[in-house]
Amino acid sequence: MYNQNMNILQEFDTIAAIATPIGTGGVGVIRISGGKSFDIADKIYSKQNLEAGKISHGWIVDDGRKIDEVLLLPFRNPNSYTGEDVIEIHCHGGINVVRNILDVVLKNGARMAERGEFTKRAFLNKKMDLSQAEAVADLIHAKTRDFAKQSAKNLSGVLSTKIKEIRKDIFEVLSKIIAGIDFPEDVSEPEYDYIITEFEKALEKIDKILACANSSNIMRQGIKIAIVGKPNVGKSSLFNTLLNVERAIVTDIAGTTRDVLKETLDWDVAITLIDTAGIRDNDEVGKVEEIGIEYSKQSADEADLVLFLYDASKGVNDDDKAILDLIKDKNHIIIANKSDLISEKQEGTFYLSTKTKEGLEELKNKIKEISYNFSLDDTEFVTNNRQQDCLKKCRESLVQALDAAKEHQLQDLISIDLKSALLFLDEITGEVITDDILNNIFDHFCIGK
Repeated sequence: MYNQNMNILQEFDTIAAIATPIGTGGVGVIRISGGKSFDIADKIYSKQNLEAGKISHGWIVDDGRKIDEVLLLPFRNPNSYTGEDVIEIHCHGGINVVRNILDVVLKNGARMAERGEFTKRAFLNKKMDLSQAEAVADLIHAKTRDFAKQSAKNLSGVLSTKIKEIRKDIFEVLSKIIAGIDFPEDVSEPEYDYIITEFEKALEKIDKILACANSSNIMRQGIKIAIVGKPNVGKSSLFNTLLNVERAIVTDIAGTTRDVLKETLDWDVAITLIDTAGIRDNDEVGKVEEIGIEYSKQSADEADLVLFLYDASKGVNDDDKAILDLIKDKNHIIIANKSDLISEKQEGTFYLSTKTKEGLEELKNKIKEISYNFSLDDTEFVTNNRQQDCLKKCRESLVQALDAAKEHQLQDLISIDLKSALLFLDEITGEVITDDILNNIFDHFCIGK
């Protein structure tokens, strides 16, 4: 178990990795971190006596052979991302260029970094707490611009500051209780009314964070929307229309779509749109289409929302009813497509024409209303499942302490629940954390971050 309250100087091997996406680009970055960073730079860089904080221009060389012309950024500990000596090499972005430079770095004393090891070192060297480190991963993997902005708030310390504020409030009450218990002749135990008031304030702050949990989870995970129905009811047309691109093949031939197509949209939250094969009696189809139909049923079962389409010009028949029966327990919207082919419309039915775009904006609004009926402006705190679990456990301990205070139980017993509450808060910021939890968090990072 790591305890960030222990003032221990962390010592690690010198590591290196490519910090930019692999592929063709204008610039590639190789990051080196550790005690040997400057020694390695002296061996492979055309200029010596690097000055921390000052950009240098030169060449990476290997046994006298020039590899690439680069910019080199040197950082001395603790003024770096990891809190260690760091060298960043900014080279040309070709995949073979960055790999060649990384090979030279590794050959001269560094080892390959593990997933998330740079950020893990930043956490262990107290450059950031654990909630901020997790925000780095959220930023990297953000599927939408809004979630990236929310994650940046956590990286800046919004969640961390609030957690520390709650911890301070609880710790102050605990300190007064312990002082009254240990030094009864000099210090009086705090009044129960004071204790109750402080606990209620802390619970209110915790509830405010947890109130954003649902929106946090939706923004992080996104929403899966499956489009289902019989063949030729316009599923692929709706898929293309929502994407605003001709992604799926559309024909009048039944069974054209035989596989599941998926694309992601940014509608404030990440929408994974799934186009499925038309569902019909297996006796009418071949082996390939039969597999596609099974995939369609599976996609509908796994989706957060199902868009069921039927042909408005033909009405709902037994085949449509059979599909509706499959999704009756799912969150779904029933859509009468091809509304441009009919003259009369029934009240209470949602009509759509993928050809004329009639009803399209209304459908988008209905999807948003059903799937994520919250305002991003009201989502002050972004939390993940681990943080939410810690907050809930902290809340349980606080509620127990509050109930005990209301019954005027011994304050020594109340202090036990307060200590438990503090431990759960410390897990959020990483003041106290187990190896397993720490490894699980950083294993989800990419190499180079």
